[in-house]
Amino acid sequence: MTGMVYSKKQLKDFEKKIAGLFNKGKIRSPVHLSGGNEAQSIKIFKKVKKGDWLYTTYRSHYHAILKGMPESTLMEWIRKDKSIHLMSKKHRIVSSAIVGGTLPQALGAALAIKMRGGKEHVWAICGDMTASLGTWKDCVQFAGCNDLPITFIVEDNGLSTDTPTSEAWVHFKPDKPSDGTELNGKIIQYEYKRTWPHYGAGQFVNFDKQ
Repeated sequence: MTGMVYSKKQLKDFEKKIAGLFNKGKIRSPVHLSGGNEAQSIKIFKKVKKGDWLYTTYRSHYHAILKGMPESTLMEWIRKDKSIHLMSKKHRIVSSAIVGGTLPQALGAALAIKMRGGKEHVWAICGDMTASLGTWKDCVQFAGCNDLPITFIVEDNGLSTDTPTSEAWVHFKPDKPSDGTELNGKIIQYEYKRTWPHYGAGQFVNFDKQ
């Protein structure tokens, strides 16, 4: 474990702070808030160790906190307009605003760890839209065939931005359990209903008047 113990309320309260700053025009870059998946995130991150590597998405605030990044450090990063591309060598966190952008990177890190006989584990997080793409399938297959030290986590809110994933990707059919079950040590998938919009904090912000 990372040593960080957080409650659902603490996670929610942090995002409320970010939402307040964004709606006041204090954060001028895009923010993608987490919400609705507090319990699942806390459960999963109990397995994540301090020395493990985390590759995640533009919606990474919960992930960073649960990985061990202090709230003050995360807040400073976000207020410098870096919410959607959070990076920390110290806490071993890599994120990207590119859909599926960190999956090949996570795969490469896991391969490198295995080649040098390391003990770290890689955790790669994405959404259900990304899990419908070829990049996802290729990375999961390569990881499985080569028994790499990596776990893929699919945070499934049923949406591709604001369109139901089943409509955006007609042939997409979830083939993983929705209860957070781990499959063959490589995949964890869970369903949740988001509580914040895809982007922003639910109100129009005129930055020119801030």
